[in-house]
Amino acid sequence: MNSVGIFLFNDIELLDFAGPYEVFSVTSELNNYQLFKVFTISSDGAEIKSVNGLRVIPDYTFDNHPPVDILVIPGGVGTRTEMSKQEVLTWINNTCKDANITMSVCSGARILGALGLLDGIEAVTHHEVIEHLGKIAPKAIINPGKRFTDNEKIMTAGGISAGIDLSLHIVKKLYGEEVGNKTIRYMEYGDWRLLP
Repeated sequence: MNSVGIFLFNDIELLDFAGPYEVFSVTSELNNYQLFKVFTISSDGAEIKSVNGLRVIPDYTFDNHPPVDILVIPGGVGTRTEMSKQEVLTWINNTCKDANITMSVCSGARILGALGLLDGIEAVTHHEVIEHLGKIAPKAIINPGKRFTDNEKIMTAGGISAGIDLSLHIVKKLYGEEVGNKTIRYMEYGDWRLLP
């Protein structure tokens, strides 16, 4: 079973974390809860508020969460603040080292860029953040034409809903097309009626 830890913070973009949460949770549900264990993590476990006001209580703190196999770093205007917090950068850097996959969604790429984790690899972010990411991570190979990028250990998704696409890609990569397509059909995502 792969554990999926989703980083939460104030002024997070709602679908950036809710999309991956749904994909990994539904995949596990459809397969007798055997594939993924999904949970949320914040620095102190206190309630956070998304960009448009949804309040969420994280499951764990930086100090008490289970091991993370897949780390999800969502975006939102709050990434501008989070990328300047040493506690956050240290935790993400350490967690990323132990995780099998670290994925950013949207402007979550700012945090990976600030850590130098995008240097020399292909990356994507929200179209309105491309210029800023270029300044944060000048050694990154930013490809705005891609929906997501897969560099094995480090993966990035474009804006907001692209996190769903990257999450589905990870499901298929880990467990195969049949499992991924089962999730897509259940979620009625994209051209789900055209699936084999």
